[in-house]
Amino acid sequence: MPTTTVTDATFDAEVLAADVPVVVDFWATWCGPCRQVAPILERLSEQYAGVVKIVKVDADANPRAVTAAGVVSIPTLGFYVGGQLVKSVIGAKPGPVIAAEIDAVLA
Repeated sequence: MPTTTVTDATFDAEVLAADVPVVVDFWATWCGPCRQVAPILERLSEQYAGVVKIVKVDADANPRAVTAAGVVSIPTLGFYVGGQLVKSVIGAKPGPVIAAEIDAVLA
């Protein structure tokens, strides 16, 4: 399952009302580290298909979602469980580190 693009208009339905944990990638087109993380998240979305949903929010185009999540730097990964933000990870991280963060949220 590839990552899904989420907007201010779809954030509540796609993230807060999701029946599985959600990893939200807050990114921007001009952000180099964001572009480095993107293919890692695509691979992880396949690895965790059906268990975790991974979505992308363009921080420049969706200020409401960014503000609600308290994002002050990008890339930021927000981990949501049951509609609640339970963890944020700031900065580009390698695949194994992101996978370990996902596993910790699932535990």
